Amino acid sequence: MFDALSEKLQSALGDLRGRGVLDDEAISRAMREVRLALLEADVNFGVVKDFVAHVRERALGEDVRKSLTPGQQVVKIVHEELTELLGSTDSRLAFSPRPPTTILLAGLQGSGKTTAAGKLALLLEKEGRKPALVAADLQRPAAIDQLVQLGEQVGAPVYADERSDPVKAVRDGIERAKADERDVVILDTAGRLHVDEALMEELAAVRREAKPTNVLLVLDAMTGQEAVSVAQAFQERIDFDGVVLTKLDGDARGGAALSVRAVTGRPIKLASAGEKLDALDWFHPDRMASRILGMGDVLTLIERAEAAIEDEEKQELERRMLKGEFSFDDFLSSYKMLRRMGPLQGVLKMIPGLGKQLEGLDQVDERQLKRVEAVILSMTPHERRVPHVIDASRRKRIAGGSGTTLEQVNQLIEARKQMAKLMKAAGSGKMPQFAGAGLPGSSLPTQGPPRPSATRKSKSKRKRKARR
Repeated sequence: MFDALSEKLQSALGDLRGRGVLDDEAISRAMREVRLALLEADVNFGVVKDFVAHVRERALGEDVRKSLTPGQQVVKIVHEELTELLGSTDSRLAFSPRPPTTILLAGLQGSGKTTAAGKLALLLEKEGRKPALVAADLQRPAAIDQLVQLGEQVGAPVYADERSDPVKAVRDGIERAKADERDVVILDTAGRLHVDEALMEELAAVRREAKPTNVLLVLDAMTGQEAVSVAQAFQERIDFDGVVLTKLDGDARGGAALSVRAVTGRPIKLASAGEKLDALDWFHPDRMASRILGMGDVLTLIERAEAAIEDEEKQELERRMLKGEFSFDDFLSSYKMLRRMGPLQGVLKMIPGLGKQLEGLDQVDERQLKRVEAVILSMTPHERRVPHVIDASRRKRIAGGSGTTLEQVNQLIEARKQMAKLMKAAGSGKMPQFAGAGLPGSSLPTQGPPRPSATRKSKSKRKRKARR
């Protein structure tokens, strides 16, 4: 979502990073580009004005001028101000000392409330809670069926009564949750237009009945500036506690995420960056600011890795790394681990300094990853364990068996060699610079050592020149 904004902000600050001395003109020029980048990202004009003013004031201060690395100091200031704009610190949900904790989800039609309810139930369940879902959306056809299906997928009970009004549905649902000893109740209310007075009053009545511990406004990040006016309207009527941003993986410019907290004073608590039920996570302002500025997000990367990799897998992989072993079975296991961590593009962009080396990675899609599996599974068990036995005839057979080309098989074999070198270096504690081995069918450039054929070719050229 923030790709365009990230690229423009990094470009705006790029000229400052290496400067040993900063003058007013250099700072003013950078601030103009930062302002333009934020406005093009659909950030609220007032928010942009205040943001740039704060950065400029701090950038022109004595602390920056006296710094040995003033350019880096300005980048640090932008990161701090961006973190403050996004919410300063993590904001988690409040939990009642006397269960159940009630969470009311509100928002516009189509903002993704029902799906967000299911995702939130799964997230809380992973943290040891016992969530239940209450269907209070009696406006949209099949809303209850959708919530029931989501409940079955995440293992949470759904309390619904199609014949009741929303207020009664909420009252009965909370009572049933108490009887079933559920410690969290998530209320899925009907979507409504913020200009629809009758529906807004109904939502207010539901809020009065439920007395929720948390009221969360679900906002579609794709709505841009409109999300801010929606948030203001809901704040006036139901006074929500925080925001759930959905569809962060879309093509939106990011204005909603950067504006809503500053305009409403309410933090972004959760964000969803995908359609899968495990795509919802807690919102970390400092991590998001780092990703926008191209600094990576190591903490989130570690958390995803820990969640995706089983202890036994990790121990076995560590053992093989220390021995310098990396077979095609290991290669396939690594791919599966990466896929469990989320979209490959997003995972690799969390590695600091790696983003700019990943041009062409946007062309690596799920089909290409499946092709990798097809090639490896077309090998015999012996070939997967002992890759160096794969000669020309075996490569041709593997290509035919996997429905790929000989070139794609060769690319994969080369990629495994690169990964083996990387793992061996990691095991010895001597990490080289990233060598991006090309994935079959992708345009990701290989930045590792030249292939033997290329080396022989260059040597022959030098010999011909010497003879001349």
